[in-house]
Amino acid sequence: MPGLYLEPTGFLYGETAREAIAAGEALPLAASPRIAFSAALLREGGSGRIRNIFLRASALPQLSEPRVQDLLARLVAPRADIAGVPMDGPRIMGILNVTPDSFSDGGEHIGADAALAHAADLVRQGSDFIDVGGESTRPGSDPVDAEEELRRVLPVLEGLAAWQTPVSVDTRRPEIMRAAAGARLDMINDVSALTFASDSLSTAADLGRPVVLMHAQGDTKTMQDAPSYADVVTEVFDWLEARIEAAVAAGIDRARIAVDPGIGFGKTLAHNAALLRGIALFHGLGVPLLVGTSRKRTLQRIVAAERPADIDPASVAAALDAASRGVQIVRVHNVGATAQALAVWRWLNGRNP
Repeated sequence: MPGLYLEPTGFLYGETAREAIAAGEALPLAASPRIAFSAALLREGGSGRIRNIFLRASALPQLSEPRVQDLLARLVAPRADIAGVPMDGPRIMGILNVTPDSFSDGGEHIGADAALAHAADLVRQGSDFIDVGGESTRPGSDPVDAEEELRRVLPVLEGLAAWQTPVSVDTRRPEIMRAAAGARLDMINDVSALTFASDSLSTAADLGRPVVLMHAQGDTKTMQDAPSYADVVTEVFDWLEARIEAAVAAGIDRARIAVDPGIGFGKTLAHNAALLRGIALFHGLGVPLLVGTSRKRTLQRIVAAERPADIDPASVAAALDAASRGVQIVRVHNVGATAQALAVWRWLNGRNP
């Protein structure tokens, strides 16, 4: 049987969304009264042969196919809070890299004092989460050992112990997850989707923290050598759906799971574009979506900029586009510019900043 996928489209916002929902002409996305979808693309097929069928949202509840009804139920179901933050989105995750070799800001926040000063800036500018990372996973990067990763992040996490803003730790190592839990850990953000070690799933389940499961094709050293997909959107969807099921089977509450399609991780420029255009399809996973496009090489190539730090306007544009498609969390470097842009976007779409 070919795969079935449901991508909401025809988004409406604010009072228009509420009126369309009340009239039966649109359906609420993730149970929100502030964003609705008036239509959907039913994607049918597999192995790169996808047929798109355009449907009005009002017709979806009448379809008899069980898979479609399951996807529709996930699209409209409410999203649980993540680390105490309501997923009525869009929310901002501020990036705090304490690494010497990250793509855009390596070496800028080395040492606990510099890192904590930057964390304070992120919170002041509007971060809903602080994402602390001690190992660069940019394409082509070399791994560091667990001892070095822990040496970089633990003093920062200890310094953040009493802060109110939830702290996410960007790590793929179970031993770092466990050590972080003894200092400050509100969320695990794992680029390997808990596949890096044999005890990754069990560790996350035991810790009981929310997890972000990210898709990546290949390892960090070689992932950009020759990434290949028959249909990147549906393949990444299927992979993430399988990782959610593996996490649930391991004892992780589905309400504590978010997903990230992994823009730039084993994807070409065309793959990234397809994922971002089709990002709303991932609402069919029934969990919050996180998207990280900030200062990525993809955007740098699009605007022909020399340095990653020069593409903050492009990064803000990508974050706004994700928000317009219902993405709940955007992971960014320039929190201040993103927060301002989102405040205006909310205001113009019928919600107070």
